[in-house]
Amino acid sequence: MEIQLGDIVRMKKPHPCGGTDWEITRVGADVKLKCLTCGRVVMLERYVFEKRVKKLVRRAEEEEHAGGPC
Repeated sequence: MEIQLGDIVRMKKPHPCGGTDWEITRVGADVKLKCLTCGRVVMLERYVFEKRVKKLVRRAEEEEHAGGPC
């Protein structure tokens, strides 16, 4: 699964707070996720993340990460 910073994903099982949607805040060998319901941050190994993710809800905006003129 191809993911980017800022993508919103839906996981198979809900977080204890009841939320199922997460924002991706770090991508690499590990994936860092922020719960959109309670704000909790968790890190999962990429293979664990790929097993637990249900679907990609929303793609991050391309211009956010393009690094426009400085």
